[in-house]
Amino acid sequence: MGGEKVFVQRLDSLFTMELPDEAIAHTEDVTRDGILGNYVHGNEPSHHIPYLYNWTQDRSKTQYWVRRICRDMYGPETDGLCGNDDAGQMSAWYLFSSLGFYPVTPGAATYELGSPSVKSATIQLENGNRLQIETVKQSPRNVYVKDVLWNGQALPGHSLYHQQLIQGGTLTFVMSPKPAH
Repeated sequence: MGGEKVFVQRLDSLFTMELPDEAIAHTEDVTRDGILGNYVHGNEPSHHIPYLYNWTQDRSKTQYWVRRICRDMYGPETDGLCGNDDAGQMSAWYLFSSLGFYPVTPGAATYELGSPSVKSATIQLENGNRLQIETVKQSPRNVYVKDVLWNGQALPGHSLYHQQLIQGGTLTFVMSPKPAH
């Protein structure tokens, strides 16, 4: 793709470019309420795209876009989804992303970190263990992740492993109004 700098520029462009109405005029599943720039969140095959910044030095852009999508493209009303919930994928993206992570690669045993919008959550796992998710300084303004802790220890990198999560424990996100990097 021309290196990391060009890759980030292309991702930035995808989220910010103008898409004329004619480009979606004859589509069945794509409507204006599911589009940011030329990123089509309302059609599930693109759900992984905001998380691609995690493989660059601009991970805070994953955090920014995930929180913006959660805020702007979902709501508590009966029409609170910006697209067709095809087998629950729109809802699953929102739930995972609200918790702070998402399975970007189907079949892989990793989840990519994003920006949680919950203050806390407890998940009772199938094996009887519990996964506790906590946020520190959570607010609509604090969309950036300063630190991530797994059972009180700093979590390096931008991924969680399925094996970690199913053991149960506490995942803590320390939030900030400014990017960490």
